[in-house]
Amino acid sequence: MRFSLTPRTSEFFTLFGKAGENALQVSRLVERRFREHPNSGITQEQVKREETEGDSITRELITLLNTQYVTPFDRDDIYLLATELDDIVDYLEEASDLLGLYGVEMPTRHAVEQCGIIVKACEQIAVACDNLKGMRGVQEALVQVKLHEDEGDRVHRDALAALFRDEGIDPLIVIRWKDIYAGLERALDACETVANVIANIVVKS
Repeated sequence: MRFSLTPRTSEFFTLFGKAGENALQVSRLVERRFREHPNSGITQEQVKREETEGDSITRELITLLNTQYVTPFDRDDIYLLATELDDIVDYLEEASDLLGLYGVEMPTRHAVEQCGIIVKACEQIAVACDNLKGMRGVQEALVQVKLHEDEGDRVHRDALAALFRDEGIDPLIVIRWKDIYAGLERALDACETVANVIANIVVKS
């Protein structure tokens, strides 16, 4: 694979914008799937299709990175941002898949609340990714992501406390929801990691 000496830096910004939008789209699909479960108009196949689209964007970014001599910012930061954006989508798809895999009958209030917070975080991630080139409004978006991550931590703790507070609950239900809550928490943590990577890019720029 050879380096190209012809600058194509604008393509990085375009692809990061697409990756941010893909993460937002998946978060909205998953939030609706949880909220409407078990009679949701969103299927796991739809979520998986968008996740696969995100994989394609990630591959395009890494291929571009590996073939470009000139990059808009640090190569390691480009790679990290691409893969962490992909992680958000992967974790969301995995959590959504558990609804069917575990035969969940009804969603919990906490899970729906977690999904809503992730959507809000992804909205800010999409704003930041779409404005990487000019850096306008990026810092404000990153601050909001951190606030949403803090809120998500609180909901996650409350969710776990509610599971163990009910002495009559089936242990299998505890295991299932612990896994689902953890999957959603990983997605939100990935949002914070993306925000941290972008913050480093802003500082270096």
